[in-house]
Amino acid sequence: MRTRQSLRALATAVLAVAGASISAIPASAQGSGGANAIHVPFERYTLPNGLTVILSEDHSTPTVAVDVWYHVGSKNEKPGRTGFAHLFEHMMFTGSGHVPYGVHDRYTEGVGGGNNGSTTNDRTNYYETVPSNYLEDELWLESDRMGWLLDALDLAKLNAQRDIVKNERRQSYDNRPYGRASEIISAAMYPDDHPYHWPVIGSMADLSAASADDVKDFFRLYYAPNNATLAIVGDFEPAQARTWVIKYFGEIPRGQPIDRPVAPVVTLPAEKRLVYEDRVQVPRLYISWPTVGVISPDQYALDVLGAVLSGPRTARLTKGLVYDRQTAASVSARQSENELVGEFQLVITPRPGNSLTSLELAADSIIEQMKRDGPTAEELQKVKAGLELQTVSRLQSNLAKANLLEEGSVFHDDPGYFQKDLANTLAVTADDVKRVANKYLTEGRVVLSIVPMGKVDMASKPDQSTPVRRNDPNPTNRTSQREGAR
Repeated sequence: MRTRQSLRALATAVLAVAGASISAIPASAQGSGGANAIHVPFERYTLPNGLTVILSEDHSTPTVAVDVWYHVGSKNEKPGRTGFAHLFEHMMFTGSGHVPYGVHDRYTEGVGGGNNGSTTNDRTNYYETVPSNYLEDELWLESDRMGWLLDALDLAKLNAQRDIVKNERRQSYDNRPYGRASEIISAAMYPDDHPYHWPVIGSMADLSAASADDVKDFFRLYYAPNNATLAIVGDFEPAQARTWVIKYFGEIPRGQPIDRPVAPVVTLPAEKRLVYEDRVQVPRLYISWPTVGVISPDQYALDVLGAVLSGPRTARLTKGLVYDRQTAASVSARQSENELVGEFQLVITPRPGNSLTSLELAADSIIEQMKRDGPTAEELQKVKAGLELQTVSRLQSNLAKANLLEEGSVFHDDPGYFQKDLANTLAVTADDVKRVANKYLTEGRVVLSIVPMGKVDMASKPDQSTPVRRNDPNPTNRTSQREGAR
């Protein structure tokens, strides 16, 4: 078993591999965690059209990452018009005004690099990683689809990508074992008009109903430079990069001001219990509590709580259910990473011969002990070491650094926010963990049993449960899964 000291040594080794642009700051500069903070040099500036630019120079490898974040995700959509953000993740790869279909791949994959995109509830990004001498090409590609995508968008392309997204929904949600769990939970947790109620991928009905004008209006509003952040990380010369950024992005006009959605934190007055019959062989139990988003200071203690409860074999739920009692095949507990609101979710898969009811009762007992006594000093030390290593490990590639800098810039107005993020995590106390456990892990929760078809009796039954039929025609809920682009 690794100690905190051995994990810190491993983190130091990761830093050495990640490149000379990452350096340690004296512990006194970090604040209350006592650990060395991590420094990634960067500069941030804004073009007259509102485009935020982040440059982070690192010559340790002859590669460069270009990453564009648009501050738009499924939470920016409206009931009846869902799935647009994810649909555009696909549309952005179909060619733009000066870049015919296929050219984007030729200038990325064709030169030994790669490109893709992803969509969440809160943001959409498009990225390329290429040999550094192709940086100018990538900036041209990204600027053309930001400024001239609509010049090449027609109904045939829209219909083709709409069908692809529908098929992705079938593969990832409707016909995937346990695939609809997150959207069923979110439908029960959030009101119909709440921005986190529907899934990132949207519903079949909304995708079918979307007109070309609907889609174009969505693009004009949200894919403008004043709603975008461009990060360039890796082997490049900043002066040259600034010149190219002006050359390719400077003439794109600023878009309209954007009204950000209001997403209030949700509380449930009582427990909601659901049963869903699925084509699975093994039942599974999901318990979800509404919590806060990444902009709340309580997220740090909730992250630590999740790591104390599940993970290595010494974590409370893992040890108690998987190893000691051997009643569960797997267990996980984690706080979600949404911007404005969140959920703390517990997922348990039983071993043969063990019921969901007994597992729910056993898990509740372990959680109640945590709420009463809090974590031990040893548990906190191990968990913080692991979370610190996770932060360091995210800095091993140019693209990962780009995402970390953009995440801080978009959600916290500070590209270097990950330093504060780590410091705040290391400053969490046992009383903090005990406090959030008692504040959020209450009776106001959603309990979902997913059971094999025709075996509703396998659901957890501390009290009555409400069945949810498999082929629900209106699956309008949110998912925390990130959708791949292609």
